[in-house]
Amino acid sequence: MSDQPNRVNLKGVRVAILVTDGFEQVEMEEPRRALREAGAEAVLISPKNGTVQGMNHADPADEFTVELPIAEADPADFDALLLPGGVINADNLRMDEDARRFVKGIEKSKKPIAVICHGAWLLVSVGLVKGRRLTSYFTLQDDIRNAGGKWADEKAVVDGNWISSRKPDDIPAFNEGMLALFRAHTKKSKAARAR
Repeated sequence: MSDQPNRVNLKGVRVAILVTDGFEQVEMEEPRRALREAGAEAVLISPKNGTVQGMNHADPADEFTVELPIAEADPADFDALLLPGGVINADNLRMDEDARRFVKGIEKSKKPIAVICHGAWLLVSVGLVKGRRLTSYFTLQDDIRNAGGKWADEKAVVDGNWISSRKPDDIPAFNEGMLALFRAHTKKSKAARAR
């Protein structure tokens, strides 16, 4: 028994973080920090090569190095997916064929997906929200409902292999739920592989 019972161990878990220019920086950085502190490998993937531009709401923030182009990313090489928000980021990703392919591949394998704020637009655009319960930034609620999803105004919503959250203020609840979800699902997949 660990002397830190609330600490989640994600050693050996590989998480794709999918962004492009215009992502909300705190929605990438804080969950990535939590994943890395739990021992996960968090890989920044993007349709762009080189660097991607983070945002602090409407203001440009820092640039981050893309670690793997989405065109080369295989869902089979990852255990989970994180989709940060940001209006520009989400709007561009939902139209990118490689991003769409990657998300569909993760979902087809029932791997966990953590999505925050406007990140849910990609899930809407690839037709994955029908029958699912999730949250998002409040301006996406009509998109989610029109796509057949059940929108909830809560800090963090877990539905099967998904966890969703509304906005940066909810990141502590989102991170806690994301780590627990990723741990539960990766334990199941490791047990299934061991059989």
